[in-house]
Amino acid sequence: MSPDKEPIGVIGVGWVGLVTAACFAEVGHPVIARDILAEKVESLSRGEITIHEPGLGELLKRNAERLTFTTDMGELLDGARLLFVCVDTPPTRSGDADLSRVRAVVDELPADSEHVLVMKSTVPAGTGNSIRRDRPGLAYVSCPEFLKEGSAVEDFMHPDRVVIGADPGDEADGDAVARLYEPLGGELVRTDVTSAEMVKLASNAFLATKISFVNEIANVCEEVGADVGEVARGMGLDQRIGPAFLRAGIGYGGSCFPKDVSALKMLAGNSGYHFQLLGSVIEVNELQKRRVVQKLQKHIGSLAGKRVALLGLAFKPDTDDMREASSLVLAARLQGEGAEVTAYDPVAADAAKSLLDGVEFRDSALEALDGVDAAVLVTEWPEFAALDWAAAAERMARPLLIDGRNYLDPTQLQSAGFEYEGIGKAISGPVATSAAE
Repeated sequence: MSPDKEPIGVIGVGWVGLVTAACFAEVGHPVIARDILAEKVESLSRGEITIHEPGLGELLKRNAERLTFTTDMGELLDGARLLFVCVDTPPTRSGDADLSRVRAVVDELPADSEHVLVMKSTVPAGTGNSIRRDRPGLAYVSCPEFLKEGSAVEDFMHPDRVVIGADPGDEADGDAVARLYEPLGGELVRTDVTSAEMVKLASNAFLATKISFVNEIANVCEEVGADVGEVARGMGLDQRIGPAFLRAGIGYGGSCFPKDVSALKMLAGNSGYHFQLLGSVIEVNELQKRRVVQKLQKHIGSLAGKRVALLGLAFKPDTDDMREASSLVLAARLQGEGAEVTAYDPVAADAAKSLLDGVEFRDSALEALDGVDAAVLVTEWPEFAALDWAAAAERMARPLLIDGRNYLDPTQLQSAGFEYEGIGKAISGPVATSAAE
């Protein structure tokens, strides 16, 4: 790579910041990444990472000479002109985005700063204008991230599109950011700051809407005897609809969809508009997580004193992220009904232990299934598809499985002796055997 590539500053080395820093280093840029947590900076400086993201560790190791981690804001300001802000913007109790970390970054910039603030953090539309009203003359570019946990490195290095928002007078700063992404390809969307901010919120809200919609369709399919998998396949072949995000399940979670959908709903409300559709999207998602409990009760009656295993805890596979994971709600509801809960997750167990009081954690899926009256597949980890389900059935008090992701083969489970129920599908019982057998 060319040694004269522009240095880049990254503020905040959580999941987004760390992926951003590592990927820009991979392209050939010297990167200075700053975080306020000294322990995190020291760990990263030693080449140690604590988040699970495929390919990220290899990227950090390969580009160690280009990466500098620091707690010193002065070192960052001296070393880079383009500063990518990747701090967290969690929801407040009202549902609005908490911008305190973003504001803290702005407050640390010198009054005569010639740096360009490049906003990667997800912020409400209008945030850039608000910051610039408070700090006239501050160079500000919006460049929202569209990374998916579990494939973030691939998403960064091969983007569908790169959105860059720069207002009149800041086109040169927008050009500077655009040049960074040229080697990566992907369609470049140049627009104003507020529209760029809105693209991120609208994108996640639409994807969440597709998920809630197909889950509603799944619930109707159960009532009328249709198969939601076949329905979704037929829908997805329509180019106007597409197949993505039409997989029925027990609801979305993670760091983006719940937060961004709520933030957009609150943004609309604060602006005087009642976004009714998003209210329904949120409600459907919350109810979907609870429908599993009803399915279990349909099969085994009262859950008091029953043992139920949760297979998978993270909100999706290939991550250890437990934020807004369906397992949190499900475990709490099962315990509320008097059930004892065991759990296994190949990656997220450590992150989950502090969040799931009273849950018994096991070191393998088969151990989690020992003696239980039912199991729920919560996260579609590949190892569950490869599990010896016949052996699992023998270890369970009752081989009943609720497949919350429609991930497993009902025929295989049925042959293994399971009562199987997915989402939006017919219930399958064990294969009958003859008396001679």
